[in-house]
Amino acid sequence: MGCYECCVKCLGGIPYTSLFATLLCFTGVALFCGCGHQALTETERLIETYFSRNLQDYTSLAYIIVYFQYIIYGTASFFFLYCIILLAEGFYTTSAIKETFGNFRSTLCGRFLSTTFIAVTYLLAVIWLLVFACAALPVYIFYNMSSTCQTITILSETSSGLNQLCVDARQYGVLPWNATPGKVCGMTLVAVCKTKEFDMTFDLYIAAFAGAGATLVALIHFLMTLSANWAYSKDSWKVRLYNSIRVKETQELEEILKSSRNGTTSSNEIEKA
Repeated sequence: MGCYECCVKCLGGIPYTSLFATLLCFTGVALFCGCGHQALTETERLIETYFSRNLQDYTSLAYIIVYFQYIIYGTASFFFLYCIILLAEGFYTTSAIKETFGNFRSTLCGRFLSTTFIAVTYLLAVIWLLVFACAALPVYIFYNMSSTCQTITILSETSSGLNQLCVDARQYGVLPWNATPGKVCGMTLVAVCKTKEFDMTFDLYIAAFAGAGATLVALIHFLMTLSANWAYSKDSWKVRLYNSIRVKETQELEEILKSSRNGTTSSNEIEKA
């Protein structure tokens, strides 16, 4: 085998669909975990600086943010290992690997393992769909805050009573209702929207939301690939069973024909004698 044939065989053994899903999953999880972690830190600073003057008002929020950050660490580690396992599964089920190790042998253990991967990936996709929906909530809050700032800026030259336009963090459940002041109004809100912290936090939440969406797409892609491999293994098992039965029947038929020929030859020899 020449160099060109070896390169073609190696390239043919790469599971491009699983590789694409793995890279997409790594990118999505990195965006979600990295940007989400930093966005939570910046959110705590914004709450501490502009929405609450009492430490006890956002103590619970600070603990929740810390817990979420630890969950982010675990999520990143889990998805890294799980995507590597699914990528290895993809490499094993390629045509080049099947050609190297002979015909694809669909064992009961292999089918059970594939079914387990499908079930776990489906469960992860459902859970991540909820994560994706929750990631949209801070984007919605910051978008409303930015829209209110733009409205105040437009009306600042023509209208009065702009202090009635406010963003209340308490109505989103971020702070308790007894928090003071709990809201930012008027030109003070505009000043908050013009800070670098606000812009960076808004961008980080958008990036985390996009990362959650990319991870969801990657999980769906993995689920489709695993389902296709499981269907192939099921069909190959049926074909292999059919071939084994056909070979067995062919051997029995050849033995019968051979026996009949031997019997005919013996009878002819007896008649001649």
